[in-house]
Amino acid sequence: MTETLTFEPLVLESRIDEEPLSQIQEEILRLKEEQNAVILAHNYQIDAIQRIADFVGDSLGLSYQAARTEADTILFCGVHFMAETAKIVNPGKTVLLPDLEAGCSLSDSCPVDQLAAYKKAHPEIYVVAYINCSAGVKALSDVICTSGNAMKIVEKVPENREILFVPDQNLGQWVAEKSGRRMHLWPGSCYAHVLFTVRALEKIRLNYPHAPIVAHPECTETVRDMADEVCSTELMVSFCRETPSREIIVVTESGMLHRLRREIPGKTFIAGPTDGCACSDCRFMKLNTIEKVRDTLINRSPEVVLPEDLRRAAYKPIKRMLDWSRS
Repeated sequence: MTETLTFEPLVLESRIDEEPLSQIQEEILRLKEEQNAVILAHNYQIDAIQRIADFVGDSLGLSYQAARTEADTILFCGVHFMAETAKIVNPGKTVLLPDLEAGCSLSDSCPVDQLAAYKKAHPEIYVVAYINCSAGVKALSDVICTSGNAMKIVEKVPENREILFVPDQNLGQWVAEKSGRRMHLWPGSCYAHVLFTVRALEKIRLNYPHAPIVAHPECTETVRDMADEVCSTELMVSFCRETPSREIIVVTESGMLHRLRREIPGKTFIAGPTDGCACSDCRFMKLNTIEKVRDTLINRSPEVVLPEDLRRAAYKPIKRMLDWSRS
C-alpha cells in the first residue's frame, strides 16, 4: 500500500506593514554603520536577514553591488561561492560570510581537477560557467553567467567555438533550447530545484487553478515545460509584479517568497511544493541565521580569503560577464 503525504501549502500574502526590527537586527545595523560595512543578501536568505540587508537580489545583481561598493567590509549573506565572487572583484576589502559551511551542491558537482582534465582533453573548448561554482572553476572558465544573463552571454560566444556549459545541466539545457547553440553540458544540478516535480505542481494547481506558475531554469525540463514562465529570481519579481493574476505559484527556493511579499503588495505567493514538503528549502542557504550575522560583525570572521593568483585568474571571466551584461 502506497502512503500519500499530505501537507498545507506555504502561502505568503503581501503586506505593507511589517513587524518592528528585533534587538539583534538593530544591533546588526549599528555594527554595520560602525564598521562601514555593506550587507548583501541573496533572495534565498531568511526574511530576518533580508530585512536588514542593504541589497537583496540574485547573483548578478549582487555581483554588481559587490563591484561598486565603497564600504570597507562586505558581509555576504549567501553561500560560499557568492562570497568568493565578492572577494574576487573586491581584493582590497574584507569579505565576511556568516557560516563557512554554507556551500552549494551545484558548485560541488564540478570539482576543479575534473574540469581541468576535461579542458586538457579538449583544448579548444570554450567554457561558460554558471556563477554557482568555485573560484577554482571560475579561473578555468572563459566567461561566467547567471540564470538572468545566461542567454545573453552564450549568444556572445563566437559561433565557431564549441561550448562546455558548467555546472548546471538543467540551466544549460534551457539555454541551449532558447539560443539554438549546441553545448556540452556538465552533469551537475541543484538539489533544491530538482526536487520539484510535475506531480506535486499538478496537485497544488488543483487548489489554485488560475494561478500562473513561474519556475527557475535550474528545475528539470518537465517542470519547466509545465511553467507559464521560466526565468531567474530577479525576473520573477518583474513577472509577479506585471501579471494580472493575484495568486502566483513560485517554483524556486522558498526564501524568494519573502522578497516578493515585501515588494509586491496585494498579491498571494504560493511556494512550489515537492513530493514530500510544502516548499523547497536550501539547507546551505539556511545555515545563515540572524545570530550568525551579528556574531560575524562582532568577531570580524569568518573571512573569505583567496590566493592572489587564483583571484586574478577568476576575475577575468567575471569581468567579461559584467562587461557583456552591460552591452
